[in-house]
Amino acid sequence: MSISTNPPLILASTSVYRRELLERLRIPFEVISPKVDETPLAGENSLDLSLRLAHAKAAAVSKARPEAWVIGSDQVADLCGAAIGKPGNFERAMAQLQLMRGQTVTFYTALCLMKGDTQTTLCVPTEVRFRKLSDDVLEAYLLAEEPYDCAGSAKSEGLGISLLEAIQSDDPTALIGLPLIALTTLLRDAGFAIPSSNTK
Repeated sequence: MSISTNPPLILASTSVYRRELLERLRIPFEVISPKVDETPLAGENSLDLSLRLAHAKAAAVSKARPEAWVIGSDQVADLCGAAIGKPGNFERAMAQLQLMRGQTVTFYTALCLMKGDTQTTLCVPTEVRFRKLSDDVLEAYLLAEEPYDCAGSAKSEGLGISLLEAIQSDDPTALIGLPLIALTTLLRDAGFAIPSSNTK
């Protein structure tokens, strides 16, 4: 049996969650920090912000490594047109969850695959309905999970799933941070074998 060789692949991210998700595809890849300013532009909506940052992350790494395919991704939570980012600490996370309880929040997870001048950028939205929970329950969740590096403070792959009533998405891993269904399509179009013949 011949062993297929995939092109060089780089994940432009510092996210542990994205790295773990990409590892599911069992293809070799490197991880490089993109060092991108994630500050929203004046008047920029959540969808445009996620797309711009995914592209910027891929471009930052692709410039230094033009021979490789580079994956950039970003996620922005949106409630009634307002972007909700990573809280960074308990107080901001509590304020986010109080604001979102009983509400439907859209998580825009953008994806960019780039090699030189060849690039595709897309976004996978996920609709999430939050339960109406007391401050005591929200506090207990935050102290147990400490999801301060997650947009919207809701770590759905962990205890955060208990905060949610429903999730609607075409790509179940998008909410965690990397839409693998969409990414698999892009990688195959770029010449990657998934699964590869040497996948174990």
